[in-house]
Amino acid sequence: MIKPRRQLTLLLSILFLSIHSKAQPAPPKTEFRGVWIATITNLDWPAEPTINSEQQKAQFIRLLDMHKRNGINAIVMQVRPASDAFYPSALEPWSQWLTGIQGQAPVPYYDPLQFMIEETHKRGMEFHAWMNPYRAVFNIYNSSIAATHITRIHPEWFLNYGDKKYFDPGNKEAQLYVTEVVKDVVTRYDIDAIHFDDYFYPYRIPGKEFPDYATYSRYGNGMSRDAWRRSNVDSIIELLSRSIKSIKKNCQFGISPFGVWRNSDRDPVNGSKTIGAQSNYDDLYADILLWLKKGWIDYVAPQLYWEIGHRNVDYSKLVDWWSQHTYGKNCYIGLGIYRAGSNEAWRDKTQIPRQIEKLRSTPNIQGMIFFSSKTFEKNPYGWSDSLRLNYFSTPASTPKLFRDSASVK
Repeated sequence: MIKPRRQLTLLLSILFLSIHSKAQPAPPKTEFRGVWIATITNLDWPAEPTINSEQQKAQFIRLLDMHKRNGINAIVMQVRPASDAFYPSALEPWSQWLTGIQGQAPVPYYDPLQFMIEETHKRGMEFHAWMNPYRAVFNIYNSSIAATHITRIHPEWFLNYGDKKYFDPGNKEAQLYVTEVVKDVVTRYDIDAIHFDDYFYPYRIPGKEFPDYATYSRYGNGMSRDAWRRSNVDSIIELLSRSIKSIKKNCQFGISPFGVWRNSDRDPVNGSKTIGAQSNYDDLYADILLWLKKGWIDYVAPQLYWEIGHRNVDYSKLVDWWSQHTYGKNCYIGLGIYRAGSNEAWRDKTQIPRQIEKLRSTPNIQGMIFFSSKTFEKNPYGWSDSLRLNYFSTPASTPKLFRDSASVK
């Protein structure tokens, strides 16, 4: 039985959503409506590591059904969080976040990735396989590391930075290995896309430089270290693009970068009117605009997890900036629904609705992806209800692939 106070709160929430929705136009018939499902540290799925395959399956089906009810039409599923696998692989061990111990298979044995793809497609939703390219060990002090993990087989490919271990992006053998991992998934599974997030070179740790001195000395060829690092990331993105399309032409390759490509104080012509944030170009060495221009990626999904009116990184200004820098590719805005209640701006019930309205009214923006799945279970401020009853009240097909394969030269 619903308690009277809770019932009143629910009725007021529905009334607010109803009033707010009256002024809104009908939802678009074509729109990307995605959600990230993170497996790292069991953020979204599974709720906790377990070898019980039936428990894993039941949890995933509950998630899918919830997102289907809310109008989501694409799942961005993390299947390789730290050079490990949520699928049987000859290259990498089972993930510790699946079963608790890296290398341990679920019981009864099954293929979680195949299961997830089939269940997602059964509901008419796209499945984007989210992989982290360079993170190898999430925590060097307490992560479970199998004897077959690539860090044990080729320790010379890796560098420690903070409490994590990363592939050295300047190591060509490491690049080829990561490419083989991606090709294996594209070859064996009916996925709709390979998806990378914002982790290329790691985010800077104050006072610490990423320790790639030896690799730079060997392969720098007279380039500045910044230019050399960007060239390393460019080369694997181009290699992956070619490899994916050579296997399955219609398999997309999407990138979800940090929300700021470059600040205008560093680039007055192309930079965004943002202040102080780390940037893709100058800190993560990810030249997203080059990849879009070259046609190496099919879509970009910048993570705009700030509120409307933020003094340094304003959501609305960044939506406008990205809309002017898509170069004909699809652009889906990453929305930080997880931030609900984190400050005064995110205690405003209209924050997510207004963000959706803004992106829908901006040219060259074809949809959105929410981070992350877990927040929808809590339904903060009735936002799940708002999607189901208003913004996603009618189904939408996902946008077509804009990419012309001939653009990759």
